[in-house]
Amino acid sequence: MISNLQDTTTLHNGVKMPWFGLGVFKVEEGPELVNAVKTAITHGYRSIDTAAIYANEEGVGKGIQEGLKETGISRKELFVTSKVWNSDLGYESTIAAYETSLRKLGLEYLDLYLIHWPVEGKYKEAWKALETLYKEGRVKAIGVSNFQIHHLEDLMKDAEIKPMVNQVERHPRLTQKELQAFCQSHDIQLEAWSPLMQGELLSNEVLQKIADKHNKSVAQTILRWDLQQGVVIIPKSTKEHRIVENSSVFDFELTDEEMKIIDGLNQNYRVGPDPDNFDF
Repeated sequence: MISNLQDTTTLHNGVKMPWFGLGVFKVEEGPELVNAVKTAITHGYRSIDTAAIYANEEGVGKGIQEGLKETGISRKELFVTSKVWNSDLGYESTIAAYETSLRKLGLEYLDLYLIHWPVEGKYKEAWKALETLYKEGRVKAIGVSNFQIHHLEDLMKDAEIKPMVNQVERHPRLTQKELQAFCQSHDIQLEAWSPLMQGELLSNEVLQKIADKHNKSVAQTILRWDLQQGVVIIPKSTKEHRIVENSSVFDFELTDEEMKIIDGLNQNYRVGPDPDNFDF
């Protein structure tokens, strides 16, 4: 039973990853970003997720430093993720991209480094680079993002080390059940980006009804649904009250019936790009 913000799942290499983190997609560099990261850490968050393409790693790094200073916790207690962008996918270029991310974040290592998108013909070389970084002890865990089953199968054919995490779009309109089952069977931790469907689900009546029963918000209800299915989540927010509210999901439990109702909202509907059909 996941009972607080610091609870972790153990990845297949033994590294512990918090179930709950802060995402910073579409949060621009500046005081708002620095403050959001610092606020999350002071309120007990231990996981921060960014990416090279978000162009905000420097602000995230500043927020981390301020958060550490304010709470007195050590860097070791945090779990920081970044991702290599499509234009950098290649052996040398991926290693160089990792160095750049570290420098911008002001960190000596990352806890998790992901290939951001499965660019055909490029992700295997990039994966070799991630394996090198991992074997050299420069990153604690490696994984992928937006990989479908066939991408994972293709990658694992030649990989020495299988991915520890697959971060994908997942919410009640896109439950990704087959992908989840595949990841579970291969001991790859599934992580959801855009768990609240970029806010589009917050006025859903079915979810509102369930939320009311538990005296919780729709956001809290969705996040709880993810956790109960063993999915790691990184909801994004820059507002303190929302950062706190999002994480207040450890004092209630959805029934099996409620879980089924939420699963039933699936329409295989994406708010983000289709991993089988993107051109960036």
